[in-house]
Amino acid sequence: MPRILPLQLSEGSHSNIMRNAMTIACTLIGIALSLFNASGYDPHNLFLMMFSVPMWFVEVFTDIHRVNIWFMYVLTVISWAAIGYAGDRIVSRARDRRYS
Repeated sequence: MPRILPLQLSEGSHSNIMRNAMTIACTLIGIALSLFNASGYDPHNLFLMMFSVPMWFVEVFTDIHRVNIWFMYVLTVISWAAIGYAGDRIVSRARDRRYS
C-alpha cells in the first residue's frame, strides 16, 4: 500500500496547477496592476493605460475620465485572465501534439 504524506500533492492536483500556471500568473498581474493604480501610486494612470487592454479601447472611443474606474479594474483582471487562459490553451495544444 503506498504511503501518502499529508502535505504531498497528488499527481492530479499538481498537473492541474501546472496546466493553469499562465492563467494564474496573468490574473495576478491584472490584480496587481489594478491594486497599484487604486493605491494612488499611479496618479496619472500611466501604468493602467499602458498595460490594460480595455483601457486601450476606452481611450480610442471616449474620454477615460467618463468611465467608472472600478469597472475598468474588473475588465483589466478579466482581460489578463483571458490572455493567460489563451496562453495555457496554446501550450496545452503544443504539448498534446508533441506527445501524440
